[in-house]
Amino acid sequence: MATYLNNLSSFQIEEIDISIYKNCRIGIVVAEWNKEITESLLSGALKTLTNYGVSDKNIVVARVPGSFELTSGAVLLSKTGDFDGLICIGCVIRGETPHFDYICQGVTQGITYLNATLNIPVIFGVLTVNNLQQAIDRSGGKYGNKGDEAAIALLKMLHLKNLLEK
Repeated sequence: MATYLNNLSSFQIEEIDISIYKNCRIGIVVAEWNKEITESLLSGALKTLTNYGVSDKNIVVARVPGSFELTSGAVLLSKTGDFDGLICIGCVIRGETPHFDYICQGVTQGITYLNATLNIPVIFGVLTVNNLQQAIDRSGGKYGNKGDEAAIALLKMLHLKNLLEK
């Protein structure tokens, strides 16, 4: 996660031949809840993917109501067989009830399960924060953009998969 100790928004993948990304098909599932944050995360992810050679015509964005539905959206995209990797983007802000804990636990377990069972990487690009300011700081603010970080993670996983399939 982007913090004052670790900010991947300015990270460069130098050791990777980016030509491997030219024909990659990427699905991005974006939660509509906390839209001002998730749209900023999406912008960061899109910018990073295209900077590394992924064609914008090979990126599909699917919107779901909230972070809890990210897993279901990712499953629906994966069943098409059209994607080399997926990014799940969401933002859960702690409130006054335990709802935050249930949503965070559910989406974390769901995306973890997809990574263990699908043959494509599924990246966890979900902010789990205590307040709106923390979300702003991590969606293009002082700690960079976690959308950038999610895209970098996907590109690195696609690179690993490419190496292992040779």
